[in-house]
Amino acid sequence: MEELEGKISHIIFRSEESGYTVFSVENEGEEWTFVGSFSHIVVSERIKAKGRWKEHSVYGRQFVVEESRLFPPDTAFGMEEYLASGAVKGIGKAIAKRIVKKFKEDSLRIMEEEPERLAEIKGISEQKARDIAAELSGKKDRQDAILFLQGIGISLNLSYKIYRHFQGEIYTILRENPYRIAEELEGVGFKKCDSIAKRVGIEVHSPFRIQAGISYTLLEAELMGHCYLPLSVLKAEAERILEMALPDFQTAVVDLQLKGRVKLKGEKVYRSNTFYREKRVASKLLALNGLEEEYSEAMEESIEKIVKKEELDLDPLQREAVSLAAKSGILVITGGPGTGKTTTIKAILHFFTECGKNIALAAPTGRAAKRMGEATNFPAKTLHRLLEYMGKGEEEEDEEGFERYFQRNEENPLDADVLIIDEMSMVDLYLMDAVLKAVHPGTRLILVGDSNQLPSVGAGNVLRDIIQSSCINCIQLKKIFRQAMESDIVVNAHKINEGIEPDLGKRSRDFLFIRGEKAEKIYSDIAVLMKEKLPKYLQIDTLSIQVMSPQKKGALGVESLNRFLQESLNPRDKNKAEKELFGTLFRLGDKVMQVKNNYKLAWEIPGKFNIPVEEGEGIFNGDIGKITEINHYAETITVFFEEKKVEYAFSDCEDLELAYAITIHKSQGSEYAAVIMPMYRGPRLLMTRNLLYTAVTRAKSCVCLLGDPLAFQAMLHNETEQKRYSGLCEQITEMKEWV
Repeated sequence: MEELEGKISHIIFRSEESGYTVFSVENEGEEWTFVGSFSHIVVSERIKAKGRWKEHSVYGRQFVVEESRLFPPDTAFGMEEYLASGAVKGIGKAIAKRIVKKFKEDSLRIMEEEPERLAEIKGISEQKARDIAAELSGKKDRQDAILFLQGIGISLNLSYKIYRHFQGEIYTILRENPYRIAEELEGVGFKKCDSIAKRVGIEVHSPFRIQAGISYTLLEAELMGHCYLPLSVLKAEAERILEMALPDFQTAVVDLQLKGRVKLKGEKVYRSNTFYREKRVASKLLALNGLEEEYSEAMEESIEKIVKKEELDLDPLQREAVSLAAKSGILVITGGPGTGKTTTIKAILHFFTECGKNIALAAPTGRAAKRMGEATNFPAKTLHRLLEYMGKGEEEEDEEGFERYFQRNEENPLDADVLIIDEMSMVDLYLMDAVLKAVHPGTRLILVGDSNQLPSVGAGNVLRDIIQSSCINCIQLKKIFRQAMESDIVVNAHKINEGIEPDLGKRSRDFLFIRGEKAEKIYSDIAVLMKEKLPKYLQIDTLSIQVMSPQKKGALGVESLNRFLQESLNPRDKNKAEKELFGTLFRLGDKVMQVKNNYKLAWEIPGKFNIPVEEGEGIFNGDIGKITEINHYAETITVFFEEKKVEYAFSDCEDLELAYAITIHKSQGSEYAAVIMPMYRGPRLLMTRNLLYTAVTRAKSCVCLLGDPLAFQAMLHNETEQKRYSGLCEQITEMKEWV
C-alpha cells in the first residue's frame, strides 16, 4: 500500500448514510482525489492515509483509502478555517473568528481541555460552551473507536460501518460477543468475526462462537446449493469449521431456534429465512395452481386454427401441453433436446396472443433470454431485468435482503397475464421466491426446462422438486422429432441421459470421439481442432468454439486449459498489449467471460464514425466477449460482447476471466456452435452423467470428445449426483394435503 499525507481542501461528495466520501487533498502544490468511508471529515483537517490508486471510468484517478488518521490543523488560519467549516456543531464563521482571535494557536486545546473558557467569547453562553464540549468529546470518542477497530485488523470502511451501527456499544460487544457483528451487519462473515474474537481474547468454547459457527455452516451449505442440513451432517460440518468437538451441539441449535435464527423441522435444520422462503414458494405455487379454467370447445378451435395458420407440427403431448396451458394456473413443460419445447412455447404464445393476453417471456441468464427471443420471435428478458433489479451500488449484495432490490414485488406486481420462464433448472429458491412475489393472483405461470440438466448454482432444486411433488400439471415431452433425429448430438444426448453407450467409433457429421490417453496428446488435439479443423469444417471463427471441463483444477482443468489455449491461440507478441490483473494475464485478442451479473456496467453499440447508436447498462454472468484494447495510460480494458462495447477500469476486472475453456456449470443456459470436452479420469463427484449430458446439449453443430473411452464410460455410468438437501417437494405435498 502507498502512504500519502496532506490537507483536506474540498469535499466533493459525501453520503451521510454510508459515510462514503470523495474529497480533494493538497500537499506542496499537488492535489489528489481521495475516496473512502469516514465517520466525519472536515475541510482543513490533515489526513495521513494508506491505500491504493484506481482509475474511475468517469472521474479519473482516485486514491482508495484503506487506513487513515485525521489531525486537526495546527495554525491559527487553519483552525479558523476548520471551525468555520461546520466541524463543530454550534460554531459558525463569526464565532470561529472570535475564538481564534482570542486563543490563537491554543484554540483547539482550550476547547477540549478548558471548554468553560469559551463562555468568555461574545455570543457563547455557559450552556452553549457545555454543548460544544460534548460535541467535541463525541467526535473524539468516534475517532478513538475507529482507530481502535483499525488497530485490531478491521478495515477503515468496515470500522465505520461497525461504529455507525453499534455506537457506544462497540467495546462491550468486542469484549463479550463480537459475533454479533456478523449477525447484524451485512457483508461481515463468521471468519472475519472469528479473527476479531481471537484478537480480543474470546474463548474458542464460547457459546457465542459455537452458535455463530453453526449459523455460518448453514450459510455455507446454502452456497453449495442446500436449503437445509440434517442434524448429523450439520454437527459434523460445524465441528470441522470450528475445529473442535461439540458435545453441547443440540443445546446450541435449540438456543438458535429460540433466538429465531434457525428452524427445526424434524431432523432438518434450516436458516429461518430459508425455511419461510421455501414455505412461501410452496404456498404461492399451490395458490396459482388452483386457478383453473374449464376447457371449452372454443379453446380447442382456437388452438387448431393456430396450428394450421403457423404450420406447427405438434405431437399429442405437445397438443396436450397447449391445452393445459390454456386452462391451468401453472404448467411445467420438461424434455430433452429435440423434443419440441420451443415449438410448444410458440403455440402457447400464439394462443395467448390471440386471446389478447399480456405475455412476459423470461429466462435466468442474458444468453438464454436472447436465445429464447430469437427462437420464438417474441421479446424475452432476464428474470432480473423483468423484476427490475436495482443492485446495491458500492456494497455487496447479501442473500438475506435479496428481494429488497427488486422493484417488482407484492406492492408493484408484474403487468402480465401470462409469464413463461425458460431454462427453469437454473432458477434457485431465492429467485423463484422473488418471481412469485411479483406475480399477481390469476397470472398463468408456465415453467419450461430440462430437469436432467444441472441444478441451479444457488440454493434449492426448484424445477425437480415441483415435478416430483406431482401436485402441479406437468408434461414431459419425450418424442425426438425427425429433424432432430438427424443429429447425433441429440440422439447421443438422449442415450447418455438413459445410460446407453453411444457408438463412439461411428463416423458422424456432428459427434466425434478422438482417442488419446495422455494429457499432452489431448492438448495437442484441442489446439488443432480450434485453430484448423473446426473453423474450416463449420465455417465459424475460433471464438464460437467452446472448450469445457468438469473441474477448474487438475491437468485438464479449466485453469490449465486456459493458460495453454491462450499461448496456443493468442501467443505473446511485442505488438499485443497485455496486463496481469487479479492473478490473470489478459492479452489483446483474448476470449473472456463476465462471471458475475453487473447491472450497472455501461455499454454502447458503436455506429458509423464510432458514434454510439445505442447505450445501456448491464453485462451478465456467462456473457462471453473479446478484448479489443488494453490502454495502460487510461488503465482500461475494452471488451466487445458481440456488438456491445464495454470499457473496464483495471480495478473492475475482478469479474473477468479467460474463457477459452469454462466449467460445464458456467455453460448452463448457453449454446455454442461447437463444444470440445476432454475425457479423462477425475474426482468421482465431478465426473457424472448429468455433467456429461449438460456439456453435450450445449452444442448446436458439433461435439468433440477427446481422450480415454474408459473415462467416457465411467462418466456415463456414474449416476452419482451430489446430494442436494431441498425441502420444497415435501412442503408442496404437505400443504396440498391441508387444502
